Amino acid sequence: MDNNWPELKFADLKKTLETVQLWSQIIGKIRLVKTPWLNHSWHVTLYVSATGLTTGSIPYEHGIFQIDFDFIAHQLIITSSTGKREQIDLIPRTVANFYKEIFEKLAIMGIDVEIYAKPNEIEVAIPFEKDDIHFEYDKDQMNLYWQALVKIESVFTRFRAKFRGKCSPVHLFWGAFDLAVTRFSGREAPVHPGGAPNMPVKVMQEAYSHEVSSCGFWSGADSFPHPVFYAYCYPTPEAYKSQNVKPEQAFYNNDLGEFMLRYDDVRNSADPKGALLDFLQSTYVAAANTGNWDRKSLECDLTDFEA
Repeated sequence: MDNNWPELKFADLKKTLETVQLWSQIIGKIRLVKTPWLNHSWHVTLYVSATGLTTGSIPYEHGIFQIDFDFIAHQLIITSSTGKREQIDLIPRTVANFYKEIFEKLAIMGIDVEIYAKPNEIEVAIPFEKDDIHFEYDKDQMNLYWQALVKIESVFTRFRAKFRGKCSPVHLFWGAFDLAVTRFSGREAPVHPGGAPNMPVKVMQEAYSHEVSSCGFWSGADSFPHPVFYAYCYPTPEAYKSQNVKPEQAFYNNDLGEFMLRYDDVRNSADPKGALLDFLQSTYVAAANTGNWDRKSLECDLTDFEA
């Protein structure tokens, strides 16, 4: 049983993650503009990799390229199918400096790309080329956070395998910098009202065009200074918030309309993987039962096929 989940402290992570989130928005927007639009904005996300975070393959005029955050060697690495490779050191540096250098490297590699150069889902959206405020990068803290993502991604992937209906990849949305996986009932949802800062309403409406049960991991904020797992559904039945979920430390946040479970409660449990799976499954059951999902048709268990 692997109980060696890294300790995460919001106060220690905060400044580094604020910087890395903005760096990741730049990289994510590069993927966004070079990739055909996928339903629910799945074409914009990053993925947990063996060394950090990756865009995966991105099509362009001369083949494909890929951008990787390496949180072991602390480098940003750009590789292409033409054999070209460029890298940038991940060190304390401003968002403006990072933005300038990444586009210089892309130009050297013959990758022509132009992005909307302001952050999304952030209240104060400073243009990347003018952001000299965010510059902190603690290598040890970023490595710890990535190690936690590795643990979490494994559990999310196991949870995802129990569903034969439409389900998202396990992926990281750089808008809020949260790792998420989302299940769909197959039915259309009411038009979403939007409301995320600096995010077009039509993007939010397409993202929530169909009924969802979603769960994820988020690093926290000043208003809730704890790394935390969350789960919500859209639309949200009135009975959803009163459902019993596991483990016992999980709670419903009325302000956010989500079930939450602190990372520390998972990390300090006798079985972190089991505790997290209990949270994912019980919150999904809460959404599916109160939303009258066709669970018999949507769920599966393919363990007999595993080696």
